[in-house]
Amino acid sequence: MATINKTKTPRTHEGGKARAFTPEQELRRALMSCMLWEDQFYEDGVAIAQRIAALTPKVKAEAVAALAIEAREDMKLRHAPLLIVREMARHETHRALVADTLERVIQRPDELSEFLAIYWADALGPMQQRKKAAVSAQAKKGLARAFAKFDAYELAKYDRDGAVRLRDVLFITHAKPKDNAQEKVWKALIDGTLAPADTWEVALSGGADKKQTFERLIADKKLGALALLRNLRGMQIAGVSKKTIAKALQDMKTDRVLPYRFIAAAQHAPDLEPELEQAMFASIKGHAKLKGKTRLLVDVSGSMDAAMSSRSEMRRIDAACGLAVLAREIAEEVEIYTFSNGVAKIAPRRGFALRDAIVASQPHLGTMLGKAISEVDHKGVRLIVFTDEQAHDVVPAPKGMGYMVNVASHQHGVGFGDWRRVNGFSEKILDWIIASEQG
Repeated sequence: MATINKTKTPRTHEGGKARAFTPEQELRRALMSCMLWEDQFYEDGVAIAQRIAALTPKVKAEAVAALAIEAREDMKLRHAPLLIVREMARHETHRALVADTLERVIQRPDELSEFLAIYWADALGPMQQRKKAAVSAQAKKGLARAFAKFDAYELAKYDRDGAVRLRDVLFITHAKPKDNAQEKVWKALIDGTLAPADTWEVALSGGADKKQTFERLIADKKLGALALLRNLRGMQIAGVSKKTIAKALQDMKTDRVLPYRFIAAAQHAPDLEPELEQAMFASIKGHAKLKGKTRLLVDVSGSMDAAMSSRSEMRRIDAACGLAVLAREIAEEVEIYTFSNGVAKIAPRRGFALRDAIVASQPHLGTMLGKAISEVDHKGVRLIVFTDEQAHDVVPAPKGMGYMVNVASHQHGVGFGDWRRVNGFSEKILDWIIASEQG
């Protein structure tokens, strides 16, 4: 006779035995690497977003709020933290923290309108009908506080066409300006008379000379780090001198730039690799060290070749390489390996040369993580694994200090025993490892 009274063993998407997690651990896994609603190699974006929504009420409100803030400030994610706050607004046990959390995670004006778009996303009918759905008092309060953080330039820069505009946020929240100057700015925003922001998009769309525009924006320090990295190739084509671009890279602020962004920029402007590499190293200048012996184990299996989002050329392996490059810099004594079906030892190169060596180390096939750990893990050595955790085989407990750094949002992960788990691809991961070892 058949029975359904069986223990269900969680499995990874590749069939390996998976680790069971608490709701808070599951929420962290889903959130910290999440490009919201973007498909990943094994799971579609809708399933990941639904899992985040289902897990939110199962985790204490304070922990959920802390995760949303960490995802925005440390992991530098934009949309997933907004979804978390929207889900908090649904549940009575979490609503009291919505205003404070929302004010904290909104760091760009377009996130105000994006939050409302997410808030109404599951309402029926066209957007104009969705706008009739009531927005909670806590959400209004958080949006109003966040709105007051931005000046005229920022509001003009991010007042973009869409189903929800920035002025819609003002109408819904009834935000109060802090002074007469802000009141005038908000009135101009509502009336559509706010002066356009002096951005490269505005200047170039108006027919301005590209070379002169980029040189002026660089000289006036009006080109942010991400805009600079994204436009390197365009600057070169326009005729901006390499000396000018190199100086801009040297002076740019790197506090909001994820490691893989430098790798992406180098792919489009390979002759600027030395300057990009120096900017990447500058971002960790004076960084605390990983003391003792460290082994890095980087996943180069086929699933790591998946793009991070539908609009990105960057892959999960690029995120892993970015972290490996930085970890190699702060480790006092380091050995580097990759794994797929087999294990390969990598020469301890630096920067982009290390990235190239990792990617070319072996064919990108299966994920024999358990086998790799059995080969490279030793007592007295810190082991840091950069992976999407979708192994074919059983992953043993670490023999010493072991860190499983997950760069994807898949539901089930691997590894039994005392693995310390970190999720995401921000350089803050390395800060956390150092801080945790210091107690």
